[in-house]
Amino acid sequence: MKFDPWRMKLSWECEENTTYLECVMIHKENGPINIIPQEKECHCEFSDYSLHDGVTLMVKVNSTQRPIPETLVYANSGGNGTAAQNFSCFIYNANFMNCSWAKGRAAPDDVQYFLYIRDSRKRRERECPYYIEDSGTHVGCHLEDLSGLTSYNYFLVNGTSQRTGIQFFDSVLSWKKIEIYSPPNNISVLCNKSHCLIRWEKPKTRYSLSNMEFKYQLDIQRKVSGLCPKQDIIEVPGNLENNYNFPSPEPRPKHTVKIRTSDARIQKWGAWSQPIEFGSEETAPSLVPIYALVVLGTLITVLTLGCLLKRFLASQTLFPPIPRIKDKWTDSHRPDHQVIWENFTLDTEKGDNEEILTVQEVTVAPASMGTA
Repeated sequence: MKFDPWRMKLSWECEENTTYLECVMIHKENGPINIIPQEKECHCEFSDYSLHDGVTLMVKVNSTQRPIPETLVYANSGGNGTAAQNFSCFIYNANFMNCSWAKGRAAPDDVQYFLYIRDSRKRRERECPYYIEDSGTHVGCHLEDLSGLTSYNYFLVNGTSQRTGIQFFDSVLSWKKIEIYSPPNNISVLCNKSHCLIRWEKPKTRYSLSNMEFKYQLDIQRKVSGLCPKQDIIEVPGNLENNYNFPSPEPRPKHTVKIRTSDARIQKWGAWSQPIEFGSEETAPSLVPIYALVVLGTLITVLTLGCLLKRFLASQTLFPPIPRIKDKWTDSHRPDHQVIWENFTLDTEKGDNEEILTVQEVTVAPASMGTA
């Protein structure tokens, strides 16, 4: 028994008077895969499956009236951890593809990797035409010609080294799962007094798809000078005839809209389109009148306070306050700091003795009268 992994073909030497009943590939992820060989043919050709984890192959032979299985184990030879890792590819702009991978964790310094691609019909195969390198090691591939690729394609990354054997990595990828869609074509905006109709055409893809297989996101932003833009993200399914009616009554401020595309079943968004503007300029209110009002209000307040203060000082000068008379009865609890009442209290001993003075008028005769 022999197995060609590139062709996925199991063959054996035919013997006379032998009936071959079935070919079986035991896959670690997909389980047993059975094929009935054609009559008088001594081979089986399987569909594409990844083989880097190893597979077991069997041919059931009917001999002497009982089935006898013949077994072949196909292993990935080479040092563990030397194969390329983190392998991925994506198609963009419908006609270009990039693939990338990383150096195996146990790969030697002199390892070199090579990428090979084959279509699922096994009719066309090619090596990567443009490698992407990191320190001299191939870690990626760029393809500008995708002709001949089918819905499913087989990718093989093998390697070489002077020090040790390098394991291979392989994968079967669907173009539908790895294609990133371009932005929609011919985006236009037509407005009336109350709404704006946004229309677009489905993007160019690797293979023709119906509208129902797409979905779109619209990023609509209202532009306001000096302020943060207001943003709306709207998701639109592809079966709505590729248009969206955006409520926007007049007067209408300036808006921008951009659109991106994804597969309706596999949410993997592509790049945004260039923004399309609609509406008119909207300027933010000027701050000059507000500043003028603030300055005027401040000036009026200062003048008013100045007038009130001036009148108060003038009234204090023209009409000084009249000192109050001490009220012993009501102000006894609050002593007057200017006049102390006790200073005018009479001595108790002098207060009880009164002196009475008698004034007597005495008449004296003039001297001239006595001599006469």
